[in-house]
Amino acid sequence: MHILAIDQGTSGTKAVVTDETGRVLATAEEPLHPEYLDGGGVEQDPRELLGSVLTAGRRAAAEAGVPLAGVALANQGETVLAWDRRTGEPLGPAIVWQDRRAESVTAARSGSSARVAELTGLVLDPYFSAPKMRWLRDHRTTGGVVTTTDTWLVHQLCGAFVTDASTASRSLLLDLDAVSWNAELLDLFGLGGEELPEIVASDAVVGTTTAFSGELPVTGLIVDQQAALLAENCLDAGTAKCTYGTGAFLLAQLGDVAARSKTGLATSVAWRLRGETRYCVDGQVYTAASAVRWLCDLGLITGADQLDTVAAADPGGVLCVPALAGLAAPWWDASAAASLTGMTLSTGRGHLVRAVLDGIAAQVAALITVTGDDLGTPLTRLRADGGLTRSRVLMQAQADLAQLPVDVYPSPHATALGAAACARLALDPTVSIADVVGGWSPAATYEPVWSADRAAEHLGRWHTAARATLTKESV
Repeated sequence: MHILAIDQGTSGTKAVVTDETGRVLATAEEPLHPEYLDGGGVEQDPRELLGSVLTAGRRAAAEAGVPLAGVALANQGETVLAWDRRTGEPLGPAIVWQDRRAESVTAARSGSSARVAELTGLVLDPYFSAPKMRWLRDHRTTGGVVTTTDTWLVHQLCGAFVTDASTASRSLLLDLDAVSWNAELLDLFGLGGEELPEIVASDAVVGTTTAFSGELPVTGLIVDQQAALLAENCLDAGTAKCTYGTGAFLLAQLGDVAARSKTGLATSVAWRLRGETRYCVDGQVYTAASAVRWLCDLGLITGADQLDTVAAADPGGVLCVPALAGLAAPWWDASAAASLTGMTLSTGRGHLVRAVLDGIAAQVAALITVTGDDLGTPLTRLRADGGLTRSRVLMQAQADLAQLPVDVYPSPHATALGAAACARLALDPTVSIADVVGGWSPAATYEPVWSADRAAEHLGRWHTAARATLTKESV
C-alpha cells in the first residue's frame, strides 16, 4: 500500500510517498514565503499554499511511479483564512499561527481565561485559531466562512467541509472532553453564527480527489505536531518528542485522559483513531528555525548548514532569549521581545550564533521541566525531529541543559510519516496503531556532558534574562 502524504507547513510544503513499512520512496518540497509585517502580523498567500500542495504532491507521485492507495494531509494547526464556500476562492491572505495581531481580542476576554482553560485545555492566547478568526471578521471581511487552512485545502481537493479532531482542539472553540464545538466558546468570540466544519477522526475517509494520480481517497488528516508524535511512536503516557522546525514544539502523550495543565502548557487531542481519542500536553517555542533565519538575515551565517561551523565552543557569557515573536508556554507573553545580553567588545559572531542555539535549547528545557511537573514524574528521554536536529551543537546543548538523552528520529519526514500512518489505518482495518508506526532506532543519541550543577547555573541566568523580557502586565 503506497500513500502520498503531504506535510503543509509554514515555510514549505513537503510531499512523500511511503510504502506499508513506512519506507520513503520519493519526496518533493516546495518553498513558501510567509510575509512578516509590522505589528506582529504574519500572512501567507492561500493560492501559494494550494499550489505548493499540488506541485509537491504531483512531483512526489511522479517520482515514485507506483500506484497510490490514498492521500494524507498534515497541516499547520492554527493558521486561518476566510473563503467563499460556494466558489472555494480565498477572501484574503491566511493569518499564520505566529501572527500576534489578535492580542487585543484575547485581552478583551481575559476575564474568561479560567473558563476557557477549563473547557478547552488551552491558554487564552492569540496563538490559537479563534482569536485570529475574530480578528479577521473585525478587520478584513465578514463574507464567506472562516476556518483553518486544512479545511480549505481539503475542500479544494475533494469538496468536503471538515477538520480533524486534533486541529479542532487547537481552536479555543472545542469542548476538549466532548470533542465537539462548544456554543459558549463560540459566543465568547462572537462566532456563534459561523458555519463550522464537521469534526472527523484522523482515520476517516472524507472524499476522493483526482488532483494527483487517478481517483484517490483523501484521509489521514491531522495537525502537524501530533503527526510527528505518532510517527515517533509516542504511544505510552509520558513519552515525549520535540520538533525543531520554524518553531520548536514539545509534546508529551497523556493517554485517554485530557488532564489540564497546572503549569501553563496546553492540553489537546493527540489524535482520534480506531474510535478512540488520545490526548497530549504541549509547549511551544515560537522561533527556532525562524531565529536561525534571522541570523541569516543579519549576515551572521548564510544558512542553517553553517550553524555548527560558526557557533563558538561556548557563548562567551552571552545569553539569548529568542522571543522574536513573543514567549509562549509557560509565560504566554505575546509582547515579550527577544534579548541578547552579556556582550562585550570581545563578543564575535560565533558567540552570538551559539547564544541563539543555547537560547532555543534553554526554552525547550524549561518546557521539559514543567511537562514533568504536569505528568507528576520527570521526563527521562526526549525524541527529536525536524530540520534543526542536523545541528550537533543544538542537540548537544539540548541534552546538556535538559539533563537527559536526546534521540534523533532517523527520518526528516516525521510529520508526513505520521499522516501516512493515519491513512494506512483508514485503508486497512486489519492493522493496529502500533503496527503502522512500529519501532525505530535513533540516527544519533546525545547524552548530557555538562554536570547538573553547570546546567542549573546556566538555566538560572537564562531564566533571569527571560523574566526581564516580559511586559509589565506579565510580571
